[in-house]
Amino acid sequence: MILASLTGRLTMNSFPHDPMTLGAAVSIVLGAVVVAALLTYFKRWGWLWREWLTSVDPKKIGVMYITVALLMLVRGVADALMIRAQQATSVGASHGVIPVSTFQQVFSAHGTIMIFFVGMGLMFGLINLVVPLQIGARDVAFPFLNLTSFWLFFAGMILINMSLGIGEFSAAGWLAYPPLSELRYSPGVGVDYWIWSLQIAGIGSLLSGINFIVTILKMRCRGMTLMRMSMFCWSVLGSMTLVIFAFPILTVTLALLALDRSLGMHFFTAAAGGNPMMYVNLIWAWGHPEVYILILPAFGVFSEVVATFSRKRLFGYATMVWAIAAIVVLSFSVWLHHFFTMGAGADVNGFFGIMTMIIAIPTGVKVFNWLFTMYRGRIKFTTPMLWFMGFICLFTVGGVAGVVMAVPPADFQLHNSLFLVAHFHTMIISGVVFGYLAGITYWFPKIFGFTLNERLGRYSYWCWLIGFLLAFIPLYILGLMGATRRLDHYSASMGWQQLFIVAAVGVVLIMAGIGFLVLQIIVSVIQRKKNIDTTGDPWNGRTLEWSTPSPAPVFNYAVLPEVSDRDAFWAIKQAGGASKPVYEDIEMPANSGVSVVIGMLSIAFGFGMIWHIYWLAVIGLFGVVIALLVRSATDNHEYTIPAAEVERYYV
Repeated sequence: MILASLTGRLTMNSFPHDPMTLGAAVSIVLGAVVVAALLTYFKRWGWLWREWLTSVDPKKIGVMYITVALLMLVRGVADALMIRAQQATSVGASHGVIPVSTFQQVFSAHGTIMIFFVGMGLMFGLINLVVPLQIGARDVAFPFLNLTSFWLFFAGMILINMSLGIGEFSAAGWLAYPPLSELRYSPGVGVDYWIWSLQIAGIGSLLSGINFIVTILKMRCRGMTLMRMSMFCWSVLGSMTLVIFAFPILTVTLALLALDRSLGMHFFTAAAGGNPMMYVNLIWAWGHPEVYILILPAFGVFSEVVATFSRKRLFGYATMVWAIAAIVVLSFSVWLHHFFTMGAGADVNGFFGIMTMIIAIPTGVKVFNWLFTMYRGRIKFTTPMLWFMGFICLFTVGGVAGVVMAVPPADFQLHNSLFLVAHFHTMIISGVVFGYLAGITYWFPKIFGFTLNERLGRYSYWCWLIGFLLAFIPLYILGLMGATRRLDHYSASMGWQQLFIVAAVGVVLIMAGIGFLVLQIIVSVIQRKKNIDTTGDPWNGRTLEWSTPSPAPVFNYAVLPEVSDRDAFWAIKQAGGASKPVYEDIEMPANSGVSVVIGMLSIAFGFGMIWHIYWLAVIGLFGVVIALLVRSATDNHEYTIPAAEVERYYV
């Protein structure tokens, strides 16, 4: 009895027994042990703590976000490979390579990881790297909050991966619709892992949204009016506006589902007076803006890349700004198209179908503005530009498919099919993943001081592009043939297996693209002296970040700039360069170990809530409160960089 109160639902049976799950868990643990052993051998723990884990420098926080996101990308694509391998082999008398229960968990984990821990991680990583530099600021508005947001994101990532080794993950899909996610149908801890990993990471995202809105609105350098901001900063402002309105909906929805499961509240249990459709409305009132939360910053990346490598000002700047504003508003008016088939009625479906078609207009404005920017430009097809070209081709196809599905009668036929899966992946992979990979390649020399290997970058791009076509064109065809989502077995008489095999080959090619991306980074680090950026401006850039040395110093700017043009750095170069600065002491925010502690305590709180180890949850929650009180009672939050040290960056 005492042991049960100490361990909650956690028993020896909670650990994995099937070989595949056990192997995945062991491989993660062994990887962590190897990293820890290397850090110990090279005596780098102190360096890691001082220079990275506790640093409030947004550039380093951005690198940590991107590192975690790329690791999760490997996990997410590995899950996709398992899904496709199962669908390619589970036909007729054969039942594939993984059990049905494992398949549903992998299916749920894939969507959750790719949206929350890949897309969001890459997005916040690039925002941290670029926004302060582009607005001429030395830091973000709330440096401690920024680091804490990362560690909450990290805590959510740890919890979702702990489900591999302790317990199970949700089998209720990546959005966990009731009644499947209610306690009666999912009595294990899988849905609880889903709830608390997203709840903790989501709070971190909400805090980041507030932080970056304040940063953009209040910390722009002198002369930088809103209409002189870079398009990337405008896209971030739009995205973060969506975050602060959409993520509270997610927070409340997850809390209500947790209360259903833990205290029998039955908000979403129809048999007990609740309404599962309320959950569906709430989750998509967050979920559709989330698509634009992810894709708007990627649009901003493409705007920077196209203008730089076309050697032209961005065409239609004002219309691009208004297009972002229109997307922000309209994204809250289309959520119901995700469940046209659930009986809302013809009038409601008609309204949301029309709004879905209307929201395609501002996106089309952006596409045409990018193309007109390229028109008569001196285009240089670097790797970032290739990612853009791939995006234009794929995104147009996905957009047309989306307009088809905006018509309710067509959606009734296609909604639960693989056609929808193909459409969604076309928009997210081409619009989000391609955009952020272009951004990482584009801004890499500004952060690390050397450019990435172009040849390996092109190999990665072509593997992604061809792999994507092989992976998802068959799904469009299968959807039209009647293949449904979440399908793990089908009859041989359907004639689907060959298309599923082609789709599986496509995922293998995408994994090869990830392999080339990793190889590109490794080779580039080894050959960094060959590709070093001594100018700070390797691409002949137009915006303010390229006026700083590469890698950008911790303080970003020795003297805060003053601008008079939208393409601020281009105007400075055309005027003959900036005048020699007068160096002064600079005050910067100090490192904080409190954020790391909050992240670790959040893991303890989440784990305690998942397994009903309430003493651990209480310790975690009160520990977070105490850590915040300790932080608020501490005065030494800054340190000073002497003028002489500042000058050394420029001589």
